[in-house]
Amino acid sequence: MKATIAVIGGDGIGPEIVGAAQKVMEAVAAKKGFSLEFKPCLAGGAALDAFGVPLPQETIDICRSADAVLLGAVGDPKWDTVEPSRRPEKAILGLRKELGLFANLRPIKVFAPLIGRSPLKESVVGGTDLLIVRELTGGIYFGERQEADPADPAASAYDVEAYSAPEIKRILEVAFKAAQGRRGKLTSIDKANVLASSRLWRGIVDNMAADYAGVQVEHLYVDNGSMQLILRPSQFDVMVTNNIFGDILSDEAAVTTGSIGLLPSASLGSGTGLYEPIHGSAPDIAGQGKANPIGTILSAAMLFRYSLQQEEAAQLIEAAVERVLTAGHRTADIAAAGDTPVSTEQMGDLIVAAIKEA
Repeated sequence: MKATIAVIGGDGIGPEIVGAAQKVMEAVAAKKGFSLEFKPCLAGGAALDAFGVPLPQETIDICRSADAVLLGAVGDPKWDTVEPSRRPEKAILGLRKELGLFANLRPIKVFAPLIGRSPLKESVVGGTDLLIVRELTGGIYFGERQEADPADPAASAYDVEAYSAPEIKRILEVAFKAAQGRRGKLTSIDKANVLASSRLWRGIVDNMAADYAGVQVEHLYVDNGSMQLILRPSQFDVMVTNNIFGDILSDEAAVTTGSIGLLPSASLGSGTGLYEPIHGSAPDIAGQGKANPIGTILSAAMLFRYSLQQEEAAQLIEAAVERVLTAGHRTADIAAAGDTPVSTEQMGDLIVAAIKEA
């Protein structure tokens, strides 16, 4: 197999964690006989400094022609004062639009060696292994809106939550198929007791369920769903929801693992898939070797799984991460009192060594 990977280090800790992930991907490629070509490109603040825009056309072209995109992180407070349309974060929205990415997949897994790092009791968080499927390009974030001046005593602002049946069906297809490949349970999160868009969503879920007879379907209102994520996260297999609910619930679920530095994500759709850790650019620790590269490395595993259809390669990476954590190696964010943390580069090298030894 030969594949081209567009690589966007981005800002802050982005280049460090992407560098570690690239080493891991190269180790897997060597072991499995793959040929990978990495094409670096700029986005976010780095692109803003170099080209005056957060997402240059050159980057878009490279990403469109690649088999997959690996992204570190974008953003830094030093660019907070630039005009809103030129903020580094616009690069992410722009890539999603240009690549036709409408489904965000976030696996939430509590690693057994790290169960004590979760803020939840071990008896609650043990066995947690779920996948959140979030609609990415519709809903209230992209609906009609009206801004208002808060100094105006008669000001009125609004944001419209709107979904069409085709938008709902395509994200549900992703979620149903994911449930078929996992434990066969799908939980749909909505607010159908209040929102018309949620009632349409729920009705389409029920209509589609007949086509996926092996999948157990349940509905939860978003308030109950958010509570259940804390009370018993292990009850969930695949959770599917709209853009705004997914944004909130996926971050809530991430906390159960003990560190957002551990968690990957994939954004999929009609074009090239985009893979990135869920955390930000953490400029306060950039260049210090303190960043946890595991979220990015596991994003690379998802890249092998979803874009390159190389399941064995994905499992090889995931098993290597498990072995390194079981051996007691920790970056600063997951270290307990008395632990000597390893650096970003050291963690990457340990995972590379585990892959070579497998």
